[in-house]
Amino acid sequence: MRMVKMRMVNMTDNTKTAVRLLGTAVFMFAFGFLLVPLYDVLCAVTGFNGKTAGQYVSEKAPEIDKDRWVTVQFITNNNAGMPAEFRPKQRSMRVHPGEVNTAEFFVRNPVARTITAQAVPSVSPFHAASYLHKTECFCFEQQQLAEGEALDMPLRFIVDNELPADVTTLTLSYTLFNVSQEALAVAR
Repeated sequence: MRMVKMRMVNMTDNTKTAVRLLGTAVFMFAFGFLLVPLYDVLCAVTGFNGKTAGQYVSEKAPEIDKDRWVTVQFITNNNAGMPAEFRPKQRSMRVHPGEVNTAEFFVRNPVARTITAQAVPSVSPFHAASYLHKTECFCFEQQQLAEGEALDMPLRFIVDNELPADVTTLTLSYTLFNVSQEALAVAR
């Protein structure tokens, strides 16, 4: 009798443990699934990680502050698995806030197959990311590059007049990712 009672206790303990483990697994899956949207909201609210907004559209031409200069630096990186050559055509430029500026970036596919690339921007200092407005950017869409193909990709941007006075340099960094179907299949 004692042995039967003990087995029931163990079965109940095992059931509780199984339910807890299943609950933990469901929670971890849900948390992992929601992590990207939560991170995007956090970055949008705080400017953390220098995430930039999409294409900037203004109804009126911004007023140019001719008395102030801001240096904008350009940095490029390739994510692991991205074989393309990717670089800014100029490393930095001095601009007036409110002025529309154009910079170019070079990309070349050196491999013997077509690749699809996506550039992801980041601005530092992080708190100044919302003051850099891109009106035209290669980062807004994927770039398909045939074998050996090279492109000059334009970026048109405006540094907002409301940029805090203590910020004299912005760094715009792009990381190029390989989003070709075969690269995505390997990543899975």
